Amino acid sequence: MCHVFADQDPHRYASQTRSLRLNGQSTSIRLENAFWRVIDQIADRDGVTTPMFISKLHAEVLELHGEPENFTSLLRCACLKFMESSITARRFVIAAE
Repeated sequence: MCHVFADQDPHRYASQTRSLRLNGQSTSIRLENAFWRVIDQIADRDGVTTPMFISKLHAEVLELHGEPENFTSLLRCACLKFMESSITARRFVIAAE
């Protein structure tokens, strides 16, 4: 039953730490490679670098809700929202055809 999940490439769920600046302060973020790939796609879609996208997202979250308790969790959930919206957009295109 879970073979499709268990059989994935271990590199996909291996973690990677990237360093960047948030609000002028150096920090590092550790995420699984699969999430970094999605974040890179979002940044590319928006025409910015990945650090620029993450900084913009952090600034917007600060403005709306204050400092997030767990920013890496927010990034993972942002990836899920991006993937969900991509699926919805594809369904809309297919339905419109």
